[in-house]
Amino acid sequence: MRPELTTRPFPAGFRWSTATSAFQIEGARTAEGRGRSIWDDFVDAPGAVKDGSDAEPSCDSYRRTADDVALASGLGVDRYRFSIPWVRIQPDGSGPLNRAGLDHYSRFVDDLLASGVTPFPTLYHWEMPSAIEAAGGWLSRDTAQRFADYAAIVGDHLGDRVVDWYTLNEPAMTTLQGYGTGELAPGRQLLFGALPTVHHQLLAHALAAEALRARGAGRVGLVNNHTRVLPLNDTPEDHQAVALYDLVHNRVFSEPLLAGVYPDLDALGLPAMPVHPGDLEAISSSIDFYGINFYNPTTVTASAGEIPFDIVPTPGVPFTGFGPEWPIMPGALRDFLIDLAGRHPGLPPVIIGENGASFPEPDEAGRVEDDDRISYLAGHIAAVAEAIDHGVDVEEYTVWSLLDNFEWADGYTQRFGLVHVDFATGERTPKASYDWYRNLITDARRAAEVTA
Repeated sequence: MRPELTTRPFPAGFRWSTATSAFQIEGARTAEGRGRSIWDDFVDAPGAVKDGSDAEPSCDSYRRTADDVALASGLGVDRYRFSIPWVRIQPDGSGPLNRAGLDHYSRFVDDLLASGVTPFPTLYHWEMPSAIEAAGGWLSRDTAQRFADYAAIVGDHLGDRVVDWYTLNEPAMTTLQGYGTGELAPGRQLLFGALPTVHHQLLAHALAAEALRARGAGRVGLVNNHTRVLPLNDTPEDHQAVALYDLVHNRVFSEPLLAGVYPDLDALGLPAMPVHPGDLEAISSSIDFYGINFYNPTTVTASAGEIPFDIVPTPGVPFTGFGPEWPIMPGALRDFLIDLAGRHPGLPPVIIGENGASFPEPDEAGRVEDDDRISYLAGHIAAVAEAIDHGVDVEEYTVWSLLDNFEWADGYTQRFGLVHVDFATGERTPKASYDWYRNLITDARRAAEVTA
């Protein structure tokens, strides 16, 4: 039996959304003047992507925008989160704008609005221009200003129709997996030497937020990947491992934004952030909402290695198609939200910017009865409702993803979509979860009207 809507009604005005990102769905990697990004470099490196795929054409969404707009509209969502690639607007990350790229997203915004769906763009979903990376990327402070310049260009051209903006997606994953371990682009392996990228990303966000507000933005925020960190064993060593991993995955990003300070890095033997006068004041005043991408808890145990913790399977819980590294524990989302609000009494409104799961599914076009995904989503939506009951101001929930897509270093081996995509033909087929989420949205709105 499929889960029903949680009995807890959501507040009136609560928003329901879904999301995608450009590199994962668009294809057309050289179309209309698009420049080269670090993900083009990554996928072209032999062995970097699990199945050898290169995101071309993926869902072919650059050419099939009408199909995607129709699916978002048919789902009944309030907002559609999509990303605008920096390299489609400034092919080298600086200098003149690419008019064809801007016009494409201007038409896309118009099409969404005409269909009754509010556009909610992300300005950076990991697609650093290769030329900017060659000049230092997020290790360089200058990149923050280059990003703000790009944000200003987009704001000038879309700000008359776009009200709310995400600046950056998951800076934690850029730092940890892009520059720390090399699992994602740009494939650097700096370990704790990656930490300066934290500050430069947060500074870039703050400067971009200022540029967008100067161009009429209503609200600006970023969205980070967060996790509830758990100890494998109830020992002092494992609790210390929890504190360290919680710091580098969660707190080093959240506390500058929410409290205007970095946690004490020196006490843990970590390098200081490259902070200049005025940086933290700009960062701490930069968000109108706090975006959270949440997929799973993380269990750690102490290690004697160069990195003093190991990430291990979470005991006693099921897991998604990624295996034990992606455990399913909806209560971890509730607990994370309640803990965050407790640490930060002035927490701005929270938006769940991504939540979803991958499970094994066929490659060929056809209806998918994805009950595992429905169960996952139902559990996490109930967890959001429980956090709201505890006083956390969550105002929006977003399913990742509208479409099956190119899952970064895992290529086409993982499917997250509410809509199945046959990557050989581009055919889109709504799954059972698409219908379930559409009905949930309808029921939630009716329940909110009754209790209003």
